[in-house]
Amino acid sequence: MPYVQHHDFAKEFPEFKDTIHTLKVSDAHFAKLWDEYNELDKEICRIEEEIEAASDDRIEKLKTRRVYL
Repeated sequence: MPYVQHHDFAKEFPEFKDTIHTLKVSDAHFAKLWDEYNELDKEICRIEEEIEAASDDRIEKLKTRRVYL
């Protein structure tokens, strides 16, 4: 199984943990984007771990969307 690096935003930026929490509970739009980011990251990881199949084009579109979020 290939090594897959998860891009858990909260773990990559622990100094923003409190801010992230505050935004998730106080801003519905932020919470929606947060959820979308995490779902995309999980999907990308499943593809990279070869649990799910996807074309190169699909994975690149998912990664681009994740960066955008």
